[in-house]
Amino acid sequence: MVDVDEKKAREALDIARADESDRTMVVESGVVEPGSDGGDGVVMESLGADKYVIAAFFTAGIGIAFLTGKTLASVWNSLASQPWAARKVSFLLRYGEEERLSYTMVVGGVVGVIAALALLRSQRVRHWADDVALELSKVTWPKRETVTNGTIVVIAAGLFATVYIGLLDRLWGFVTMLVYGA
Repeated sequence: MVDVDEKKAREALDIARADESDRTMVVESGVVEPGSDGGDGVVMESLGADKYVIAAFFTAGIGIAFLTGKTLASVWNSLASQPWAARKVSFLLRYGEEERLSYTMVVGGVVGVIAALALLRSQRVRHWADDVALELSKVTWPKRETVTNGTIVVIAAGLFATVYIGLLDRLWGFVTMLVYGA
């Protein structure tokens, strides 16, 4: 069941997106059509939370590309070290390990781009990512001074606890020595 506030927030986000796509942006240099870059990053500023969603998909694509490339290189290297595989598929030994890594990373890059685009186009995943961006836009981030003060309090409390437990350890060690003798 969808919460009323969440439903209103989604409707507001949909209306804002529709307004963004329908209007033209006025910049100091004149009128800029949506989708064109006014030279000053106007498009990225107008994207709002969507730029973070797109950046997350881009990062996921890079991660998928890296993992795919490394996995393919590992499989290729392990197959090349097996005599039965080298006899059956002779091209396994044609390239050295560095060349194998280069080729598999290119294949991984292609897989990463395809995966990122597929995820970006998936309605279910995109809706989930938009919901996450919407929730993050509601977050009130603390100021630098608040974070600094909180960090100092945590460090001071940690030092106090360390000294306190150390003193208790020494005290109980001394009491144990008195009771049981050395």
